[in-house]
Amino acid sequence: MSQYTTGELAKACGVTVRTVQFYDQKGVLMPSALSEGGRRLYSENDLKKMKIICFLRETGLTLDTIGQLMKEENPGSVISILLEQQERILLDEIKERRDKLQRLDELKKGVKNAATFTIETIGDIAKLMEGKKKLKTMRWMMILTGIPVTALQWFAIIFWIVRGIWWPFIVWVVTAVIWGILVSHYYFNHVKYICPECHEVFKPTLKEAFWANHTPTTRKLTCTACGHKGFCVEVWGDDSK
Repeated sequence: MSQYTTGELAKACGVTVRTVQFYDQKGVLMPSALSEGGRRLYSENDLKKMKIICFLRETGLTLDTIGQLMKEENPGSVISILLEQQERILLDEIKERRDKLQRLDELKKGVKNAATFTIETIGDIAKLMEGKKKLKTMRWMMILTGIPVTALQWFAIIFWIVRGIWWPFIVWVVTAVIWGILVSHYYFNHVKYICPECHEVFKPTLKEAFWANHTPTTRKLTCTACGHKGFCVEVWGDDSK
């Protein structure tokens, strides 16, 4: 049966001699024998174990965990569970890094589009990015809840034209008014605005916000901090917390 010195084992597994020695010190993989001169000697079985250890290390498992597994009589089922757990951890890390890359990309775009670049500019972009997903979710929720209201409107109009019955249209009007009030209150309770002049985040009155000229991401308001009147950037701002 073949035997390998520390250097030969390290070369066969693509690791350093110091790594093999460290695994021996940790009790993860000890040599099967010692030469007459006291040199560590590893068997074919040790080589197989070392390759398994290297593979498990590449998945991100800790050396202590691997050491415990190697002592098990039948580690296969335990390794399978650990690999699944490690897979979830790595997927979470990938998602986190993708989110960071997205934030960096959005920050770069925000800085590039800014007329003047200041520390306040970064602060405004950061606030905008913080609640971007929540704003998007809320807007989609408003669209989805508005679909049945719109469907009721068309039904009422068609029913009135075809059958000459008008009361479904009155039902739609009442429903649309109630829906509009509830959605407006919910929406404006969950948004705030950044003043482009003083960079303060403020909450306008419901009346002003409702009737203000606006775009999908801005609204023409009067800043409560400095009195500036102009288009202010909409950001997430939940007053219920």
